[in-house]
Amino acid sequence: MREEKQLLRRQMKDKLNQLTPDQKQTIEQRLYEKLWHNDSWKAAKSIGITISQGYEWDTTPIIKKAWEQGKQVVVPKCFPKEKQLVFYQLNDFQQLESVYYGLLEPNPETSEKVLSNQIDLLLVPGLVFDKNLYRIGHGGGFYDRYLTSYDGKTISLIWREQLIEHIATKPYDIPVDDLLIDS
Repeated sequence: MREEKQLLRRQMKDKLNQLTPDQKQTIEQRLYEKLWHNDSWKAAKSIGITISQGYEWDTTPIIKKAWEQGKQVVVPKCFPKEKQLVFYQLNDFQQLESVYYGLLEPNPETSEKVLSNQIDLLLVPGLVFDKNLYRIGHGGGFYDRYLTSYDGKTISLIWREQLIEHIATKPYDIPVDDLLIDS
């Protein structure tokens, strides 16, 4: 199962990296529109979201829209030794620092920690998704661990090519509540 997930992960990264900037932007615009009209987005006062990089869907417009609408934005910091995510309030992009692999994460010294029960909507990243709302992420298991103690709504934004029929799951895998698909 591990090898199958690694293969699916690698294949999807290749597909995403092959999108032209125009194709990627078109997909993103459709995803943003779906998100803005989603009831969970409208109701949420606090949004948990990652800072995107490379082939990932650009989260900057989502963060800016949340700020425009008066929503609290919280972003995760990874603690690899503990395999744990901790979310911090983001009021300004200046609070971010470059960490391992060039990831941008909140600086805990300039950001306020936010507990999981204070986040209304979590936008969960991933590479491959199935029709049962399960996902294959980047392989660290950070989000699955976090979701065990998270009771708010979860949504993933995906390109139709990221959706497959079935992903083999383990007992600790947690599906998202909703998939917003670009088509």
